[in-house]
Amino acid sequence: MISSNDFRPGVSIVLDGSVWRVVEFLHVKPGKGSAFVRTKLKNVQNGSVVEKTFRAGETVPQATLEKITMQHTYKEGEEFVFMDMETYEEGRLTAAQIGDRVKYLKEGMEANVIRWGEQVLEVELPNSVVLEVVQTDPGIKGDTATGGTKPAIVETGATVMVPLFITQGERIKIDTREDKYLGRE
Repeated sequence: MISSNDFRPGVSIVLDGSVWRVVEFLHVKPGKGSAFVRTKLKNVQNGSVVEKTFRAGETVPQATLEKITMQHTYKEGEEFVFMDMETYEEGRLTAAQIGDRVKYLKEGMEANVIRWGEQVLEVELPNSVVLEVVQTDPGIKGDTATGGTKPAIVETGATVMVPLFITQGERIKIDTREDKYLGRE
């Protein structure tokens, strides 16, 4: 159990059988009446956001989340096979469980799998990945680093906007959180 006075951004709680993460909180002490905590909560399973008010000192169950480092070994049909780096057990996840960052998932890549009991809540990929450009328009003379951008398709199938001077076959670093080009590798 956790008190509403101990809420901080990132704290996970259980409400109505779902795991919610505190995004924002505000302790309010009105001149008349008792204090309360106004929060913005995000459902970890489906991403919905709600605002909820708790009485000051009210206790709610805290979600016990487990973070496991796993390595993506191969893809079988529509499922991605991961291996636990400590026990060497295999687990299978679908693209829906991994989320939209599945487009940067490459064989041999390590990821943190966050579980609540036996349910997979989230898969955290590294903040940046290095991938090879497999298709992009050719550069032309006069392209500069500040000139503009063009779409490039990387080896995992993701499309990223890159500077005009990037050519096919180059390895580039990509920010997986913002889908942005960070530089050449």
